[in-house]
Amino acid sequence: MVASLGMSVKAHIEVLYSCYCAYIGVIYGFWYGRRDSFIQAAWTRRSRGELDKRPNRKSWKQRTDMYMRPFLLNVFFSKKFVHAKVMHRSTSKVISVATTNAKDLRNTLPSLTDHNACRIIGKLIAERSKDADVYAMSYEPRKGERIGGKLGIVLDTIKENGIIFV
Repeated sequence: MVASLGMSVKAHIEVLYSCYCAYIGVIYGFWYGRRDSFIQAAWTRRSRGELDKRPNRKSWKQRTDMYMRPFLLNVFFSKKFVHAKVMHRSTSKVISVATTNAKDLRNTLPSLTDHNACRIIGKLIAERSKDADVYAMSYEPRKGERIGGKLGIVLDTIKENGIIFV
């Protein structure tokens, strides 16, 4: 077989030995964490510059946002009801909740999803947040969500009742 490739036995052994050494170099670099070798960068399919950047690290804003704006408003509109709650970001503790599915609102409101129901939900959230000593909160719209219509009514009512949006 060696003769069919046009190589001598000695040349064939040298090629195999060099492949073996390269393989050992990959294993050595991987086990002992040598970051400066090209083989390790090729092994992880990243360039050498990318290894030093630490791509999984969060930005400063991502790390500090939950402490700078700790209270988050979450509003959900279903076909039958309107739900809103204020949560503390870092502890996930619910501060205040208001929904049109509650017994007192369900029996008194003519419609549980119209603009009047949204105003009442906004007013209840504002009152209950003030009772819990929360006077500032933030709202982050979901991807592609517009602040208008029923959501705009809920947010405006909360602002009118003395809550500051940060």
